[in-house]
Amino acid sequence: MRFKGLLILPLLVASLQAASVDDLTFTLNGDGTEYSVSDCDESASGSLDIPSTYNDLPVTSIGKSAFYNCRSLTSITIPEGVTSIGSGAFSVCTSLTNITIPDSVTSIGGEAFSYCRSLTSITIPEGVTSIGGNAFINCTSLTSTTIPDSLTSIGSDAFNNCSRLSSITIANSLTSIGACSYTHLPP
Repeated sequence: MRFKGLLILPLLVASLQAASVDDLTFTLNGDGTEYSVSDCDESASGSLDIPSTYNDLPVTSIGKSAFYNCRSLTSITIPEGVTSIGSGAFSVCTSLTNITIPDSVTSIGGEAFSYCRSLTSITIPEGVTSIGGNAFINCTSLTSTTIPDSLTSIGSDAFNNCSRLSSITIANSLTSIGACSYTHLPP
């Protein structure tokens, strides 16, 4: 019996460790002056602070599907200076309960947080002008969000099947909401 306990202990300790920059892949953008986070090891777990620089250059975007299916990440902090979150960037991060989005972000792509079933609330910072279609679809634990004054468009089905969403504050600046952007379905 003691032998089994010794085998389980390293697995438990490994599961409690935070993700690190070593779990990330960065891609140099077109003119060679900035980086995008383009991938994350699916086995990354715990919390992750994305660095604001990589190889002495700024990190300015989260690429398409960069964190797709990273089911063990629980908390992510995006640094100031990131301006866009790509389509499907955090899709199927099913354990993600907390994400910090900086004021520098101006766009959130379609399906960016789709199927983040543990996410309970999200603050969309002032400066975001667009949220893509299906951005928060099936975020079944999401209970509240605030839409900033800067937002002008929300894509189709952005909050579809967010069955616990009981509070959403929409600014007067919003000029376009896609079809079925919010559907309250029973849990």
